Amino acid sequence: MSGIRGRVAPGFEPVREAFAQNFAERREVGAALCVLRDGVPVVDLWGGVADAASGRAWEEDTLAVVFSTTKGVTATCIHHLLERGVLDLDAPVASYWPEFAAAGKGEIPLRDVLTHCAGVPSVDAELTLEEVCAWDPVCEAIAAQAPEWEPGTRHGYHVRTFGWILGEVVRRATGATLGSYFAKEIAAPLGLDFYIGLPLEHEPRVAAMLAPLEPSDPEEIALRERFMGPETLLGRALTGPSNLFRHGPMWNRRALHATEMPSSNGIGSARAVARLYAALVGEIDGRRLLDPTTVERARALRVEGPDAVIRVPTRFGLGFMLPPSLGPTCPDGCFGHPGAGGSLGFADPDARLGFGYVMNQMQLGLTGDARAASLVESVYDSLRESRP
Repeated sequence: MSGIRGRVAPGFEPVREAFAQNFAERREVGAALCVLRDGVPVVDLWGGVADAASGRAWEEDTLAVVFSTTKGVTATCIHHLLERGVLDLDAPVASYWPEFAAAGKGEIPLRDVLTHCAGVPSVDAELTLEEVCAWDPVCEAIAAQAPEWEPGTRHGYHVRTFGWILGEVVRRATGATLGSYFAKEIAAPLGLDFYIGLPLEHEPRVAAMLAPLEPSDPEEIALRERFMGPETLLGRALTGPSNLFRHGPMWNRRALHATEMPSSNGIGSARAVARLYAALVGEIDGRRLLDPTTVERARALRVEGPDAVIRVPTRFGLGFMLPPSLGPTCPDGCFGHPGAGGSLGFADPDARLGFGYVMNQMQLGLTGDARAASLVESVYDSLRESRP
């Protein structure tokens, strides 16, 4: 277990072993894991290197890009505003953002965006990276385009548009960007080291992302092309707009850290992710983020079955993924969100825990990430062993 630092509570030693095993057997490069139970850390581990090129070690305060794990943070902001009465689930998006009504989108309610039923999973306009980072051009493009399917009739993963649509709703309703709302209303009170739009002073702490290793198996290559090729809806959603986005080193650019992409570019620590989810199902330092009735509404199953974009079955509450979409070993009752390449955050109301895992070696698989799955399994094995 050389190079693994941190601590685990008595009974959670198997989690440390699973964390170390990821480095030894699953090509982990740098990572951190945090689990809170009843608001108290029972696992807080980190190890490996944050920058493979320089050899910079992964430190206790290292931050990582978490990709779609950001969606759970964004969904939390929306439920925070719903609870305050600023937003309404049944109100049309266009009631906050009138331009969104174009091309047959005038009646799409906010709940359809949260459940990936809005029918706008990709951005089809030709845009530069500078225009995407500037926010307004990409939102104008989304507002102008027609849905891929009749809104509300099916669900399909809105890879990046989820964040831009919800972010623009927040901006229109509050005058604040989603990242600044999160920073003031959620991150600051809870002391979360997590950012949607990273301040420059934190840039030196960010781990350098490593692209997924390319598969060598011809069958796996063919399968990826069938599901994620550039002509597929998933491929368009993943790499668009304008084929700008690829996994790996491009996400190490300062421009992509500084902008706000509330579906994709959250940057934070495993500790922050775990604290956020723990504060959704209990108190952290005397604070609870949302009323229990709000959480129950957020995590209730809303859609399930074949996903029109990913083309495998998925299950969603209001903005949160549900098991088994969180991974094969995540128990029923949990809610949260995984991120491309392996990161994962979720809450378990029954076990009263918050879980956060971040890493810098991306691994893409159509059946989930083996590293995250092994960590989740080890946490629940430890819980079972600790019961009298």
